[in-house]
Amino acid sequence: MKLMYSPGACSIGIHVLLEEIGKPYDTQLVNLREGAQFKPEYTAVNSKSKVPALQRDDGSVLTEYPAIAYWLARTNPDKKLLPDDVEAQTRVLEALDYCVSTVHMQGFSRLFRASNYTPNPEDEDKVKERGKEMVEKGFAVLDKTLQNKDYLAGSFSIADSALFYVEWWGAKRMNMKLPPNCEAHLNRMMARPAVQRVLQQEGIA
Repeated sequence: MKLMYSPGACSIGIHVLLEEIGKPYDTQLVNLREGAQFKPEYTAVNSKSKVPALQRDDGSVLTEYPAIAYWLARTNPDKKLLPDDVEAQTRVLEALDYCVSTVHMQGFSRLFRASNYTPNPEDEDKVKERGKEMVEKGFAVLDKTLQNKDYLAGSFSIADSALFYVEWWGAKRMNMKLPPNCEAHLNRMMARPAVQRVLQQEGIA
């Protein structure tokens, strides 16, 4: 397998899952700041021009965070990245999708790329303010989900990898104060050996 990633991007969550699984894999850095995602060398692999992308051993490529995470969980059942119970699995996918599609794509994307949401530069501060509101609401929802639990499904799952990267963005990149259960979850994730290895490998330890 080969993971196409950019340091500190959402691909960090997939990187964590690969380390948790422990099978051999390669990485290919895609420098988003330099626009590498738009160059022919990368668009030939992933025409969506974003990370993560995972090239499997047969040469086929998976894109989209939830799809990659789900495939990794189902093809490595011994790692227990998805619960056995259908209801619990459904709740894991529900939380994962909320982290990616709402907290990340609706909230943080407004904070990181406000110009994508308005043609008027003078409106960008309002866009960022709205993004922050959406992120804070998202963390409040997820904090409630974590009530009396170490991880979103009770034990570590693919949903926690997604929650980790948005928590990391909030606390480490945006200097946001996370609600208590989310803060405890981030600290718990940061203590996992797989996460420590990924941070070191991506040069953001």
